[in-house]
Parts: sequence; C-alpha cells; structure tokens
Amino acid sequence: MSGQLSESEVEEVYRRLAEAMPGRTRGAKGPKGQPDAFRSCISCMLSAQSLDRNTAAATRALFSLATTPQAMLALEDEAIAEAIKPCGLYNMKTRNIRAFCTALLAEHGGAVPDTREGLMALPGIGRKCADIVLSFTFGHDVIAVDTHVHRVCNRIGLTHAKTADKTAAQLEARSPDWALRDGHFWLIQFGKRICTARAPKCESCPVSDLCLYYAASRGS
Repeated sequence: MSGQLSESEVEEVYRRLAEAMPGRTRGAKGPKGQPDAFRSCISCMLSAQSLDRNTAAATRALFSLATTPQAMLALEDEAIAEAIKPCGLYNMKTRNIRAFCTALLAEHGGAVPDTREGLMALPGIGRKCADIVLSFTFGHDVIAVDTHVHRVCNRIGLTHAKTADKTAAQLEARSPDWALRDGHFWLIQFGKRICTARAPKCESCPVSDLCLYYAASRGS
C-alpha cells in the first residue's frame, strides 16, 4: 500500500475523527503529567524505548532528587543513573540529561524555549519531544507524532512516510489549521481504540471508506 489521500479527504478524516473521539481533555497536561516545561522535557527524554510505567517510576525517583537544571547538575552521574534505571538506557540518558541541563543554562538561562527550533537545538530533544512539549506544556497548535499517530497516519493515507519525523512534517503541511489543536488527541485516541497495531477494528471504523489500508485489504 502506498500513496496519500487528497486534501479534501484529509479534511474529511479529521472531521469524522473530531466527531468520534474526545479530543483534548481538560486534564491534559505535560508529558507523563509533569507540571512544567523542564520536567516535561526530561520526562520525554526518559520515555524513549521505555514503557509508561517504567518512565513514571524513573521520573518520580529523579524528580524527588532535583526539579531544576541547576539542581540536576549538582547531582552525581551515579545518582541520576540509579534514579532513572527503571526506564532503561540509563547511562546514555544520564549523559543526555546533563548535556541538556548544561545547554539550557548556558544558552537560555535555564528557561525552556517555546519554539520547535529552540527545543530541537538542545541535546536530547528530537522532533517528537519538541512537539509534545509545545503541544502539552505550551499549548501550541501542533500535532505531535508518537508510535500510535505514526501508524494511524500512514495506514489511513494522511501521510506516506517511513519515520515519525517525516510523518510529522507531512502532517504539518497537509493538515487543516483547525485540526492542529486537537489532531494529536484524535489520532492517538483512534489508534488506541480502533486502529490498533494488531487486528484493527476496520468494520467499526468511522473512516474505513476513505482508508487506503482498508481498500487494499479488500482488494479494491
């Protein structure tokens, strides 16, 4: 299966998802429930290749020791690594945390920038983390692309991309402005409830007649 939906079909997909999915809820906040941009960035860095429950354990342990870049840099590497061990890759993530905090203080006085370019210039912050922080913490209208969103978009035909970063770039270019605020929420909710990784529920899908994956599976 390859190709993309037309501009009008993309808009129709979003319209239907907006009707079928809850969207941004009142309680939605920073990644993994963090209360500020600094902790959101660190939490997002820790979540790489980690289950949510393991990331939660690591962030709880780490933020019980330090909640600012200055306090984080005052910790020994061994203390950081021990705290974040549940989320895996703890030695690499420890180095990333230290580099991130150092750059944040040197280049921004400790204040997390609220632009994608500023965030991605910091060590350890890629496109996904930057967009998640922009959306959840700063309230910008941007569709952050995680595993669920990447899978759903390329299945349906909203995008045709091999990486999450390329999916994010195509979504930004192809999504109507009105869908940017809640698009992440509609797509992730849809991916968890209907367009699941295994055995997607195509028969009850609100966009199956537009979906390229469904058309290919039926030989049409």
